[in-house]
Amino acid sequence: MQKPLYGMNLAQLEALAARTGLPRFAARQIARWLYVKHIDCIEKMTDLPAAARASLAAEYAAGLTPPERVSVSTDGTKKYLFRTRGGHFVESAYIPDGDRATLCVSSQAGCRMGCRFCATGRQGLRQSLPTNDILNQIGSLPEREKLTNLVFMGMGEPLDNADNVLGALEILTAPWGFAWSPTRITLSTAGVAPELPRFLETTKVHLAVSLHNPFPEERAAIMPVERAWPIADVADILRRYDFSHQRRVSFEYIVLSGMNDTPRHIRALCRLLDGIRCRINLIRFHRIPGSPYFSPDPEAMIRFRDALTAKGLQTTIRASRGEDIQAACGLLSTTEKENPS
Repeated sequence: MQKPLYGMNLAQLEALAARTGLPRFAARQIARWLYVKHIDCIEKMTDLPAAARASLAAEYAAGLTPPERVSVSTDGTKKYLFRTRGGHFVESAYIPDGDRATLCVSSQAGCRMGCRFCATGRQGLRQSLPTNDILNQIGSLPEREKLTNLVFMGMGEPLDNADNVLGALEILTAPWGFAWSPTRITLSTAGVAPELPRFLETTKVHLAVSLHNPFPEERAAIMPVERAWPIADVADILRRYDFSHQRRVSFEYIVLSGMNDTPRHIRALCRLLDGIRCRINLIRFHRIPGSPYFSPDPEAMIRFRDALTAKGLQTTIRASRGEDIQAACGLLSTTEKENPS
């Protein structure tokens, strides 16, 4: 199989240019074809000598592969299925909303975090995606030119695949790459504490932390990651950084009726988040088969939001999108494709 160029950073492209006898500046030419033009064939790199293109094509491919399937929701959300170069599958959700269009990107096929409320977690980890497969979800998207925002909130835990995710973020935000502003990108993590400082120090993209319960034992019951990396440790890390400028920090909170929406949870959230400039995003729980959890009704969600706001915690309720095609928060899963009957 030919190796993909799509997903290489500038240093890698410069090394490639040197190996093929091209001048160093050719690396930026190749990067422009890949990340500005999004070409699907090396032969289209017309400012490279024909001999150089032939030499590259003998070993490499541009590296973009189209999605295999699309599902369309009644609300306009689209769920795309991609086959990875490793032979696994991932899903991405394209969410149009007025003049805003967001792509929910996957970083792994499956996930090893095992969150009890998440369909992706149920299938286990199949593959951590290389940078090519992460960026291919964006570059091959039919609506690519309409995108205004990216959220790394799809399948997988981004910081469990930190090297490749940070590599993708470099290409997305570098002037020689996609040249996106970091403020258009958000990364979500369940709290992989060892990788969090590196993420904060090497990128400027927004951060969303999956919280869901402020009490350690209760959180561990639904999020096993709590036993390895307690949310209190994650909060301590965040207190060491200045978030008063462009970067936004939010805490994601799937509301489970009667389990994490009581007055004592509100008090504990205030203690846990004290000293962190942040917001809380409340998310309705989307049922997965066999789940014992339920979401509060809309009025209860509003009461919980208002109670948190009254305590000084900026809180919003995130609208659910694409639930009818299993594209809403916690519903992405490729178990059926990974385990065909």
